[in-house]
Amino acid sequence: MPMHSPLIRRLLTSALPVSMLLASAAGPTSADPMIGTVMNSYGLPGGVETPTAEALPDGTLGGTISVNELARRNNLVFQLHPRITGALRYSRVEGINDHNELGGHIWDRSFDFRYQFLDEQGWRPAMAVGLQDFMGTGVYSGEYIVATKNLTPRLRATLGVGWGRLGGDQRALDFDEGGKPNIDDWFSGSARPFGSLAFQATDKIMLVAEYSNDEYARETEAGFEEAPGNQVNLGAYYTFDQGYQLGLYTLGGDKFGAQFSVALNPRNAPYPSGLEKAPAPVRPRVAPSADPEGWAGHWAQDPTAQPAIQKSLGDALAGEGQQLEAMALSANRAEVRINNTRYIQQAEAIGRTARLMSRALPPSVETFVITSTSSGMATSSVTLKRSDVERLENTEAGQIAAVAQLTDANPRPADMIETEDFYPRFRWRLGPYLDIGIFDPQDPLRYEAGAELRASYEFSPGLVLSGAVRQRALGNMKQRGPGIPGQRGEHYTPEEYVANPANEYFNGVPRVRSDTRMYTGNHNPTVPELTLAWYAQPSSTIYSRVTVGLLERAYGGASGEMLWKRADAPFAVGVEVNRVRKRDFEKPFEFRDYEVTTGMVSFYYELGENYTAQLDVGKYLAGDKGATISLTREFANGWRIGAFATKTDLSDEEFGEGSFDKGITLSVPISWATGSPSRDRASTELSSLSRDGGAKVNVKGRLYDKVRDAQSVKLYDGWGRFWR
Repeated sequence: MPMHSPLIRRLLTSALPVSMLLASAAGPTSADPMIGTVMNSYGLPGGVETPTAEALPDGTLGGTISVNELARRNNLVFQLHPRITGALRYSRVEGINDHNELGGHIWDRSFDFRYQFLDEQGWRPAMAVGLQDFMGTGVYSGEYIVATKNLTPRLRATLGVGWGRLGGDQRALDFDEGGKPNIDDWFSGSARPFGSLAFQATDKIMLVAEYSNDEYARETEAGFEEAPGNQVNLGAYYTFDQGYQLGLYTLGGDKFGAQFSVALNPRNAPYPSGLEKAPAPVRPRVAPSADPEGWAGHWAQDPTAQPAIQKSLGDALAGEGQQLEAMALSANRAEVRINNTRYIQQAEAIGRTARLMSRALPPSVETFVITSTSSGMATSSVTLKRSDVERLENTEAGQIAAVAQLTDANPRPADMIETEDFYPRFRWRLGPYLDIGIFDPQDPLRYEAGAELRASYEFSPGLVLSGAVRQRALGNMKQRGPGIPGQRGEHYTPEEYVANPANEYFNGVPRVRSDTRMYTGNHNPTVPELTLAWYAQPSSTIYSRVTVGLLERAYGGASGEMLWKRADAPFAVGVEVNRVRKRDFEKPFEFRDYEVTTGMVSFYYELGENYTAQLDVGKYLAGDKGATISLTREFANGWRIGAFATKTDLSDEEFGEGSFDKGITLSVPISWATGSPSRDRASTELSSLSRDGGAKVNVKGRLYDKVRDAQSVKLYDGWGRFWR
């Protein structure tokens, strides 16, 4: 039976997604995946252009810029799982005109997935199956099965079979369906072999030779460029420092290219041990004979004792970045309520608090209860015996975890005494900001930089007024209207767009996000958000939020949310309702006519191995109804990488190119790069297209993110830092 028969094609098409899901849920394997040493021009471990069966170290986030005479490829790659590699690509492809038969090139978006289903073991090679450009216009569309084997310690060989572009076929382009899975094309057409050899010439230099089926027929058919002279490609790659690589290569001996690659692994921080100061050591209690009064607990009858102890402990905690909000103290038990403002892992904040309690409290206090708070809400309580803290200080963190008790926190205990003069609190920060825009064919890379002033005023526990003001300093982001229907590549000027209210709808769908560029390019000060938020806790497992004001740059109004979450449970359920109105494009405190009510029911589940799944079902900004599914992975040092997809009741025609919304989210803690402890993050969302379907209101301070840090799965995932 030929490999490209309909039966084999259907089996391969069905097996690949299933195998990826099974791999994600699988436990540790008997051997490690084969790790690649060269990133190819498509951004994945490979030869010069062809794929291999290699992977990257688990969790690696990488990027590659590759330029040759026929294409420029900008690739973002992430090792989603030890066996699953994904890539997002934005390429300038020469020799192809768009709908208007203009330009002589296109800017194309594409996604790749690779699954390494076999490890190298003995005589057996590592093997992988992959999809290239499986959700794009089809420019680079292709599939492959590939095997890689170490022949000697310095020589690695790859042999594979490819379909589509990897098999030398150029599939039909579909500009209208870009961003939609082209399932019918998977493993279709003729299958042809490809292969490569990689030789480790020195510790830093890798030499690669490969046989490729890609003759660049589409890029050269217009006659502006000539095809490579043959199908043998050669490359040399120099690795310098940690994770940086520079490559020079030739396609067919007469086309030349260069590329630069960088690979960042969350586990390889610039400052692996951090730069935070060492915590104060546990202070063992003196013998009862040395302090009989302290051990007897008579001090608890003194009305001046708790204020003095609370003041002393609060000052010590402040030095560790912990805010002592309230305290309850008796002869043998102490509960403290702390707000962690410094450490990315709540376990580190709890561990340092326990050490300081051992130093500040009289010896009769045996029970420590450390309650974590967020925006005035008590999110969990960790109960420890003081004798365990003293006994286990110099052991591994798992031993103290085994004797700690995690429970839901009482939201309003009668015996808690608030720290004097703790409220109201005012905080502010002045610093730079940077906005980046990508994936626009007319402006592939847009940016804007300037100064941002952020401030908050907390009137009482959970009642917070906060906002930001920005002043642009430089950048090439300019105000621009959305695309003109039927005129691909043409956009409304700002004046044209606001002159006719009908322009704010496309195919009957309100432009809730596709006119986002109308909010850019302001040279006057802007107000991204200005809100009053009230967080409350009706019970130990129910949390609530009400936020009013300018919720985000494009919308203002009111947002309400409730969340049910037990401290020891891996799942949660939330409900959110928003009533919002579209903000003016230039004037910060004025609004446009569009107004809508949105609502979501959200389900959260911590899958283990640092994965969190979320399902949102409800009504979106454009009035469409549907669901969003997202999967996020978080590492112990705070890195988060995720992917999401949204499908609503909009038809393909109403939604536009892509048919559904999808993208990648990335959040990197500032402490990873600086080494200094901080809860600040640099976050971004990368989506292939800006569409109106499936759009949500961007409300800051949603409840799940507020409470999960101090609860079971997330807390214990970071428990290794308890004694840091």
